[in-house]
Amino acid sequence: MAAIRILTGSVYGGALQTAKTIKTTLESEGYKVSVLENPSLEDMTANDDALLVCTSTTGQGELPPNLLPFYIELKDQLPQQPGRPFGVIVLGDSSYGDTFCGAGELMEEALYETCARKVGDTLKIDALETIEPETEALEWARQWVTQI
Repeated sequence: MAAIRILTGSVYGGALQTAKTIKTTLESEGYKVSVLENPSLEDMTANDDALLVCTSTTGQGELPPNLLPFYIELKDQLPQQPGRPFGVIVLGDSSYGDTFCGAGELMEEALYETCARKVGDTLKIDALETIEPETEALEWARQWVTQI
């Protein structure tokens, strides 16, 4: 079974809790899963594991502070990852309008620039509609792993 690295960006802990719930469940189903709370570029380039970004959105569509250094390094160096599978789960608040789930869009664009291969549609979880994002994300993640 595939090894998965979950790159998390979290301000108040919702995205981190979601990532940990996914890790626990997928590990019980035989996957090797790592949750990276402060990912570095080396966490990506030193292996060929599937990548799952699980991030909240802060401010006006921005990345949380713990994921921002990874994003900056990724954009600066653009290490080529041809065909590497990735997926995106992003938490946001639709009352922010055009910047709703903007952090996920930033990460998706940066990973596309490395020639990584997106698997499945991005899961956008709206805080105005979902009280427990981990429940919605877990269902999505179970589908996602079957496609990587």
